[in-house]
Amino acid sequence: MSRLSVIVGLALLVAAQAAVGAKRYYEVVVMDPYIELHTGPGRGYPITQVLERGEQIEVLKRRTDWFKVRNDRGIKGWASARQLSRTLETSGKPAKIQDPDRDDFALRKRELGVQLGELEGANVIRGYASWLFTPNLSAELSGSIITGRFSDGWMLSADVVHQPFPNWWISPFFSLGTGVLQINPKSTLVSAKDRTDQTASAGAGLRMHVGRRVLLRAEYKNHVLFTSRDDNEELEEWKAGISFFF
Repeated sequence: MSRLSVIVGLALLVAAQAAVGAKRYYEVVVMDPYIELHTGPGRGYPITQVLERGEQIEVLKRRTDWFKVRNDRGIKGWASARQLSRTLETSGKPAKIQDPDRDDFALRKRELGVQLGELEGANVIRGYASWLFTPNLSAELSGSIITGRFSDGWMLSADVVHQPFPNWWISPFFSLGTGVLQINPKSTLVSAKDRTDQTASAGAGLRMHVGRRVLLRAEYKNHVLFTSRDDNEELEEWKAGISFFF
Protein backbone atom coordinates (compact mmCIF):
# COMPACT_ATOMS: atom_id res chain seq x y z
CA MET A 1 0.00 0.00 0.00
CA SER A 2 1.45 3.37 -1.00
CA ARG A 3 2.11 6.18 1.46
CA LEU A 4 -0.44 8.35 -0.38
CA SER A 5 -3.16 5.72 0.14
CA VAL A 6 -2.41 5.59 3.87
CA ILE A 7 -2.60 9.38 4.19
CA VAL A 8 -5.88 9.54 2.26
CA GLY A 9 -7.33 6.71 4.35
CA LEU A 10 -6.39 8.43 7.62
CA ALA A 11 -7.85 11.72 6.41
CA LEU A 12 -11.15 10.02 5.51
CA LEU A 13 -11.22 8.28 8.90
CA VAL A 14 -10.70 11.56 10.79
CA ALA A 15 -13.40 13.28 8.68
CA ALA A 16 -15.84 10.43 9.34
CA GLN A 17 -15.22 10.57 13.10
CA ALA A 18 -15.72 14.34 13.09
CA ALA A 19 -18.98 13.95 11.22
CA VAL A 20 -20.22 11.29 13.65
CA GLY A 21 -19.13 13.32 16.67
CA ALA A 22 -20.75 16.57 15.47
CA LYS A 23 -23.65 17.56 17.72
CA ARG A 24 -27.05 17.66 16.08
CA TYR A 25 -29.32 20.44 17.28
CA TYR A 26 -33.10 20.61 17.22
CA GLU A 27 -34.09 22.32 13.93
CA VAL A 28 -37.25 24.30 13.19
CA VAL A 29 -38.57 26.52 10.40
CA VAL A 30 -39.90 30.05 10.99
CA MET A 31 -43.62 30.31 10.12
CA ASP A 32 -44.43 33.79 11.50
CA PRO A 33 -43.60 36.76 9.25
CA TYR A 34 -40.49 37.16 11.41
CA ILE A 35 -38.85 36.20 14.73
CA GLU A 36 -37.04 38.79 16.82
CA LEU A 37 -33.61 37.90 18.19
CA HIS A 38 -32.47 39.54 21.43
CA THR A 39 -28.90 39.77 22.67
CA GLY A 40 -29.86 37.96 25.88
CA PRO A 41 -32.61 35.79 27.41
CA GLY A 42 -35.19 38.47 28.21
CA ARG A 43 -37.33 41.28 26.79
CA GLY A 44 -35.04 43.83 28.40
CA TYR A 45 -32.21 42.90 26.04
CA PRO A 46 -32.06 44.80 22.74
CA ILE A 47 -33.21 43.28 19.45
CA THR A 48 -30.32 43.05 16.98
CA GLN A 49 -31.56 40.62 14.31
CA VAL A 50 -34.78 39.46 12.69
CA LEU A 51 -35.26 36.03 11.11
CA GLU A 52 -37.87 35.86 8.34
CA ARG A 53 -40.51 33.30 7.39
CA GLY A 54 -39.08 30.16 5.84
CA GLU A 55 -35.65 30.39 7.49
CA GLN A 56 -34.40 27.21 9.12
CA ILE A 57 -32.85 27.63 12.55
CA GLU A 58 -31.09 25.47 15.13
CA VAL A 59 -32.06 25.61 18.81
CA LEU A 60 -28.77 25.69 20.73
CA LYS A 61 -29.90 25.97 24.37
CA ARG A 62 -32.66 27.13 26.64
CA ARG A 63 -32.94 29.45 29.65
CA THR A 64 -36.46 29.28 31.15
CA ASP A 65 -38.75 30.83 28.46
CA TRP A 66 -35.93 31.92 26.11
CA PHE A 67 -33.98 29.95 23.52
CA LYS A 68 -30.63 30.66 21.93
CA VAL A 69 -30.92 29.95 18.18
CA ARG A 70 -28.74 30.10 15.07
CA ASN A 71 -29.67 30.25 11.38
CA ASP A 72 -27.75 28.80 8.42
CA ARG A 73 -25.83 32.08 8.05
CA GLY A 74 -24.42 31.76 11.55
CA ILE A 75 -26.55 34.56 13.05
CA LYS A 76 -27.26 33.87 16.74
CA GLY A 77 -29.65 35.38 19.23
CA TRP A 78 -32.31 34.68 21.86
CA ALA A 79 -35.93 34.06 20.83
CA SER A 80 -38.93 33.78 23.15
CA ALA A 81 -40.75 30.51 23.73
CA ARG A 82 -43.95 32.21 22.54
CA GLN A 83 -42.52 32.80 19.08
CA LEU A 84 -40.72 29.46 18.83
CA SER A 85 -43.92 27.62 19.75
CA ARG A 86 -45.36 28.76 16.40
CA THR A 87 -42.51 27.28 14.32
CA LEU A 88 -42.53 23.89 12.56
CA GLU A 89 -40.09 21.03 12.59
CA THR A 90 -38.38 20.28 9.28
CA SER A 91 -40.83 17.37 8.91
CA GLY A 92 -43.77 19.83 9.02
CA LYS A 93 -44.91 18.93 12.55
CA PRO A 94 -45.45 21.65 15.18
CA ALA A 95 -42.31 22.42 17.18
CA LYS A 96 -42.02 20.77 20.59
CA ILE A 97 -41.55 23.61 23.05
CA GLN A 98 -42.05 22.26 26.56
CA ASP A 99 -42.57 24.07 29.84
CA PRO A 100 -39.46 24.90 31.93
CA ASP A 101 -38.10 21.72 33.52
CA ARG A 102 -35.56 20.71 36.15
CA ASP A 103 -32.62 21.62 33.92
CA ASP A 104 -33.97 25.17 33.71
CA PHE A 105 -34.34 25.18 37.49
CA ALA A 106 -30.65 24.24 37.88
CA LEU A 107 -29.57 26.92 35.38
CA ARG A 108 -31.79 29.73 36.70
CA LYS A 109 -30.21 33.17 37.11
CA ARG A 110 -32.75 35.02 39.28
CA GLU A 111 -35.27 34.08 41.94
CA LEU A 112 -38.04 36.09 43.63
CA GLY A 113 -40.18 34.93 46.50
CA VAL A 114 -42.31 35.64 49.54
CA GLN A 115 -42.34 33.70 52.81
CA LEU A 116 -44.34 33.59 56.03
CA GLY A 117 -42.91 32.48 59.34
CA GLU A 118 -42.10 33.11 62.97
CA LEU A 119 -39.27 34.95 64.71
CA GLU A 120 -39.21 34.21 68.45
CA GLY A 121 -43.00 34.12 68.63
CA ALA A 122 -43.61 37.11 66.34
CA ASN A 123 -45.09 36.81 62.84
CA VAL A 124 -42.79 37.46 59.89
CA ILE A 125 -43.52 38.30 56.25
CA ARG A 126 -40.35 38.21 54.13
CA GLY A 127 -39.75 39.13 50.50
CA TYR A 128 -36.45 38.37 48.80
CA ALA A 129 -34.56 38.54 45.52
CA SER A 130 -31.74 36.20 44.61
CA TRP A 131 -29.03 36.40 41.93
CA LEU A 132 -27.17 33.20 41.01
CA PHE A 133 -23.50 33.56 40.03
CA THR A 134 -23.16 29.79 39.49
CA PRO A 135 -25.64 26.91 39.92
CA ASN A 136 -24.19 26.45 43.43
CA LEU A 137 -23.66 30.01 44.67
CA SER A 138 -26.02 32.97 44.94
CA ALA A 139 -26.49 36.30 46.72
CA GLU A 140 -29.80 37.32 48.32
CA LEU A 141 -31.29 40.59 49.49
CA SER A 142 -34.41 40.47 51.65
CA GLY A 143 -36.74 42.60 53.71
CA SER A 144 -39.02 41.38 56.51
CA ILE A 145 -41.95 42.90 58.37
CA ILE A 146 -42.30 41.66 61.96
CA THR A 147 -45.53 41.89 63.98
CA GLY A 148 -45.83 40.59 67.53
CA ARG A 149 -47.94 40.95 70.64
CA PHE A 150 -45.48 43.19 72.43
CA SER A 151 -43.45 44.74 69.60
CA ASP A 152 -43.28 45.33 65.87
CA GLY A 153 -40.29 45.83 63.63
CA TRP A 154 -38.50 45.20 60.39
CA MET A 155 -35.32 43.52 59.21
CA LEU A 156 -33.07 43.96 56.17
CA SER A 157 -30.63 41.18 55.29
CA ALA A 158 -27.94 40.25 52.77
CA ASP A 159 -26.97 36.59 52.46
CA VAL A 160 -24.61 34.32 50.55
CA VAL A 161 -26.33 31.00 49.76
CA HIS A 162 -24.67 27.71 48.80
CA GLN A 163 -26.70 24.97 47.08
CA PRO A 164 -24.49 21.84 46.84
CA PHE A 165 -26.87 19.77 44.69
CA PRO A 166 -28.61 22.17 42.24
CA ASN A 167 -30.02 19.38 40.03
CA TRP A 168 -31.96 17.66 42.80
CA TRP A 169 -35.74 17.98 42.74
CA ILE A 170 -35.64 18.69 46.49
CA SER A 171 -32.40 20.59 46.99
CA PRO A 172 -30.82 21.60 50.34
CA PHE A 173 -29.06 24.93 50.78
CA PHE A 174 -27.05 26.77 53.43
CA SER A 175 -26.70 30.50 54.08
CA LEU A 176 -24.54 33.03 55.89
CA GLY A 177 -25.60 36.63 56.20
CA THR A 178 -25.71 39.94 57.95
CA GLY A 179 -28.34 42.63 58.39
CA VAL A 180 -30.13 45.19 60.52
CA LEU A 181 -33.07 44.56 62.84
CA GLN A 182 -35.28 47.29 64.28
CA ILE A 183 -37.68 46.56 67.14
CA ASN A 184 -40.45 48.98 68.17
CA PRO A 185 -41.96 48.04 71.59
CA LYS A 186 -45.72 48.47 72.03
CA SER A 187 -45.52 49.00 75.79
CA THR A 188 -47.58 51.93 77.14
CA LEU A 189 -47.07 51.19 80.84
CA VAL A 190 -43.32 51.73 80.91
CA SER A 191 -40.95 53.79 78.84
CA ALA A 192 -39.34 51.58 76.17
CA LYS A 193 -37.04 52.76 73.42
CA ASP A 194 -36.92 51.58 69.85
CA ARG A 195 -33.89 49.42 69.12
CA THR A 196 -31.83 49.03 65.98
CA ASP A 197 -29.19 46.28 66.09
CA GLN A 198 -26.84 44.67 63.61
CA THR A 199 -27.31 40.96 63.05
CA ALA A 200 -25.37 37.97 61.77
CA SER A 201 -27.09 34.77 60.73
CA ALA A 202 -26.56 31.19 59.63
CA GLY A 203 -29.29 29.07 58.09
CA ALA A 204 -30.28 25.94 56.24
CA GLY A 205 -33.29 24.97 54.17
CA LEU A 206 -34.83 23.12 51.27
CA ARG A 207 -36.01 24.17 47.81
CA MET A 208 -38.48 22.02 45.87
CA HIS A 209 -39.21 22.55 42.17
CA VAL A 210 -42.95 21.89 41.76
CA GLY A 211 -43.26 22.70 38.04
CA ARG A 212 -42.70 25.42 35.45
CA ARG A 213 -41.06 28.37 37.24
CA VAL A 214 -42.51 27.64 40.69
CA LEU A 215 -40.52 26.65 43.78
CA LEU A 216 -41.50 25.88 47.35
CA ARG A 217 -38.93 26.96 49.91
CA ALA A 218 -38.62 26.32 53.65
CA GLU A 219 -35.76 27.32 55.93
CA TYR A 220 -34.45 27.86 59.44
CA LYS A 221 -32.17 30.72 60.53
CA ASN A 222 -30.32 31.49 63.73
CA HIS A 223 -29.71 35.21 64.23
CA VAL A 224 -27.20 36.81 66.60
CA LEU A 225 -28.03 40.40 67.62
CA PHE A 226 -25.06 42.58 68.48
CA THR A 227 -26.66 44.76 71.15
CA SER A 228 -25.27 47.78 72.99
CA ARG A 229 -25.53 45.82 76.26
CA ASP A 230 -22.88 43.48 77.64
CA ASP A 231 -24.44 40.34 76.15
CA ASN A 232 -25.69 39.57 72.64
CA GLU A 233 -29.00 37.89 71.88
CA GLU A 234 -29.87 34.87 69.76
CA LEU A 235 -33.13 34.64 67.79
CA GLU A 236 -34.56 31.64 65.96
CA GLU A 237 -36.56 32.07 62.76
CA TRP A 238 -38.64 29.55 60.79
CA LYS A 239 -40.33 30.38 57.51
CA ALA A 240 -41.72 28.86 54.31
CA GLY A 241 -43.18 30.21 51.09
CA ILE A 242 -43.38 30.25 47.32
CA SER A 243 -40.80 31.48 44.81
CA PHE A 244 -40.44 31.99 41.06
CA PHE A 245 -37.26 31.65 39.02
CA PHE A 246 -36.21 33.31 35.76
